[in-house]
Amino acid sequence: MKDDLTAIILAAGKGTRMKSKRAKVLHRVNGWPILRYVLRATTELALSEFLVVVGDGAQAVRKEFSEWPVEFIEQREQLGTGHAVSQAYGHVSGDFLLIVPGDLPLLTSQVLSRLISHHNEQGADLAVLSMVPAIPAAYGRLKRDASGHPVKIVEERDATDEELDIVEVNSGIYCVRNDEFLWLALRSLDAGNAQGEYYLTDLVEHYHCAGKHVTAIKATDPQQVMGVNSRSELAVADRSMRLRKARELMAGGVTIVDPESTYIELDVVIGSDTVILPGTHLSGGTTVGSNCRLGPETWIDASKVEDDVGIRYSVIESARVRTGTTIGPYSHLRRGADVGPVARIGNFVEVKAARLRRGVKAGHLTYLGDSDVGENVNIGAGTITCNYDGKAKHRTVIKDGAFIGSNTSIVAPVTIGERAIIGAGSTITEDVPSGALALGRARQVNKHKKEEVE
Repeated sequence: MKDDLTAIILAAGKGTRMKSKRAKVLHRVNGWPILRYVLRATTELALSEFLVVVGDGAQAVRKEFSEWPVEFIEQREQLGTGHAVSQAYGHVSGDFLLIVPGDLPLLTSQVLSRLISHHNEQGADLAVLSMVPAIPAAYGRLKRDASGHPVKIVEERDATDEELDIVEVNSGIYCVRNDEFLWLALRSLDAGNAQGEYYLTDLVEHYHCAGKHVTAIKATDPQQVMGVNSRSELAVADRSMRLRKARELMAGGVTIVDPESTYIELDVVIGSDTVILPGTHLSGGTTVGSNCRLGPETWIDASKVEDDVGIRYSVIESARVRTGTTIGPYSHLRRGADVGPVARIGNFVEVKAARLRRGVKAGHLTYLGDSDVGENVNIGAGTITCNYDGKAKHRTVIKDGAFIGSNTSIVAPVTIGERAIIGAGSTITEDVPSGALALGRARQVNKHKKEEVE
């Protein structure tokens, strides 16, 4: 059946309760836009076709997901979910449609597969995925007849007190035959309701009254089909996704001391026996090796951290930390930093677009930018590479075994040879030969006060 099934993802809503200029489906849950989770769940099913209905913020949504194998259809007027689905007329090739809201970040492909299988097994014309949440709140109530067959979905704003007592509600996910009856039913929807919109939920009553086979199956975990319509719900979804990722990592041998205060995005990979301390943020496809210790209060984005690394109270972005290296506290590795193996970057050290090789030590109060630093170089406190002349960046080369004294300024472009020594307090503007001692500072002069004449 999946070969004949088209997914229609509804991503046109304004998200009024979000109170945002950004499209609702672009708000992020654990680092990813909400819509990305829905696209992942549906594309994992390997269906024949994927359509995304966009409206509010359409251009931004198209740009964000331009590389996904989907076709975008624009709903120029947001007149409701029924109207949104009707915009797909003429674009659909599958014999069946899987209709999914674009604001379900906790959705999994297993949930969708279960609905599709139920629809197929029942030979239904329309199948609804329902749920029984702890608090039905603003969800549409699913009404059944005495035989248990779905007859109607009543939106919360239009429900009577008796209908509001119904605990089974609509998830917004449907599987339906792609036939002429569907499109006629969509065109016949009535907007005479509290919101003045064409509700997709009204299809249930249309199909029931026409004698069509309508069925519903309950989601086993209501949280997986929880919609996000407010900032509060966004926070709930974010927490759930973070804890889901944490459980996955812990099952794979990672120690997370306090999952509630740890923030790890879904595409982050961490090796076994690594310990993650509270306040740590890992994002942007970061990979972490085995037997590392990260945190507390550490932020690592789009970086590669190899085995046996320790990083605490530091920021690492688009950088590489090689095996056996220690970083922090209060270090900053910026884009292009590549440190180690077995290096030591300490207090208030910043590294940018620089390769620091095996055994390099930069313990405190140092800036190393646009530099190539050889093995076993010792960088004294207060050292800076002056890499920018106001117009262009220049590189500094420090070769193996060099010793850079404290409070040194190295004005690039310059090369410091192997085992060279730079005296503390120097300003280096010329190349230093291997093994040489370089002093680039003014000679000290002590002046005494003249003795007072009595």
